[in-house]
Amino acid sequence: MLKGLANFPLYQNLLAAKAQKQKGFALLIDPDKLKTKELNETIERAVWAGVDYFFVGGSLLLNDALEEVVALLKSQTDIPVFLFPGSLRQISHNADALLLLSLISGRNPDLLIGQHVEAAAYLRKSPLEILPTGYMLIDGGKPTSVSYISNTQPIPANKEDIAICTALAGQLLGLKLIYMDAGSGALQPISSQMIEAVSSAIELPLIVGGGIRTAEKVAQNIHAGADLVVVGNALEKAPQLMAEMVAACH
Repeated sequence: MLKGLANFPLYQNLLAAKAQKQKGFALLIDPDKLKTKELNETIERAVWAGVDYFFVGGSLLLNDALEEVVALLKSQTDIPVFLFPGSLRQISHNADALLLLSLISGRNPDLLIGQHVEAAAYLRKSPLEILPTGYMLIDGGKPTSVSYISNTQPIPANKEDIAICTALAGQLLGLKLIYMDAGSGALQPISSQMIEAVSSAIELPLIVGGGIRTAEKVAQNIHAGADLVVVGNALEKAPQLMAEMVAACH
C-alpha cells in the first residue's frame, strides 16, 4: 500500500506553496566540489540569504563526502535537505527527502526504471521522503556531465511541444514533480518561453535549473512559471550573488 500524502510533509509544502503562488530557491551542493571550510561559509550565506532548500548531489561522486555534507547541513540549519542523486547509489538516510529521478526526456531504460527496480526494496525501508520526479534534460548549448553520464540526448531548446508532451506524460504517469534541467555549466539556460509552455500545461510543481547565472534570469524563470529555481555552479564561482538570487524568487 502506498504511503498517504500525510506522510509527505515536504511535498505538501511544495503543493501549498504552488497553490498560494509562493516561489522557492534551492541551492545545489555538489559534494565533490566544496571543502569543509567552504561549505561552512556557504551554509552561513544560505541561512542569511533565506535559501528554502538544499539539493545535494552530482553526476559523479569522486569521494565519500556525501554523508559528511548532509550531516553538516543538518547540524547547522533547519533548511530541508533533498538528495538530488546522479545515481540511486548516492543516498544518505540523514537527509530529509530524495528526488527519485526518472529521466523521462531520454530513452535510457536504466534511468527510466532500471535503477529504481534495483533500489525499490531499499528505498521502501528508508526514512527519507521519496518524491517521484520526472527529470527532463533540455539542451543548454553544449554537452554536460549529466547528458554524457546518462547517455541521452536532451530535448532541443526550441521544441516546446516536445517538452510539454514529455512533462504531461510524467504527470499522467503519477509523478509528483517535474524538473527541467539544462545541466551544470550550460551555455544557455532554459528559455522563458519553454518554462511558460510547460508550466501552463501541467498541474505539478515545476523545478527549473541549469545555466542560471544572474538574479535577472532567476526572476525571469519565476515570472515564466517555475515554482522552484535551482542554482549551483554559478554560486560556486560567485557566492556573493546568493542573496540577490534568493530575493528574486521571493
